Amino acid sequence: MSMPMINHIAPNFTSQAVFDSGEVKEISLNDYKGEWVVLFFYPLDFTFVCPTELTQFREHLPEFEKAGAVVMGCSVDSVHSHKRWLRDDLGNLGYPLLADLTKRIARDYGVLIEDRGIATRATFIIDPDQKIQYMGIHNTSVGRDAKEILRVLQGCQTGELCQAGWKKGDMHITPLK
Repeated sequence: MSMPMINHIAPNFTSQAVFDSGEVKEISLNDYKGEWVVLFFYPLDFTFVCPTELTQFREHLPEFEKAGAVVMGCSVDSVHSHKRWLRDDLGNLGYPLLADLTKRIARDYGVLIEDRGIATRATFIIDPDQKIQYMGIHNTSVGRDAKEILRVLQGCQTGELCQAGWKKGDMHITPLK
């Protein structure tokens, strides 16, 4: 499979996911047609940087929901690992964690570090037509900022030209005619 591209259809997936109640259910990207989706990958449960990201997404979840976006995390861990991590360390997040034991989702999105068997830190913003509107991929050592992802989501939702540092409520760039 080729690397996902901006404005191309996001790779579909079906996977077991853990929800706050500890409930495990199978979900698919197709379940979210018509909605904005923020899909982020992280290396592993029970690590050092990952919980800072997952809890920061939790802190800003009301803002993502207000923007009409569904948030979901994904790692190569099992649903059992996710359940224990939520129970013992993180608490409720408000969004599902996908289990990618086969590493297919990470591989399909082009974010699997093959020789380590884990996903790098990657974020995809997928529009209601299931096209990728944003992708950010970086190394495993540096956590992403949920506030920046929210800013980019809001910019993508405008369909307008947004200058560097644009924030919701700012003017858009108007091209000269």
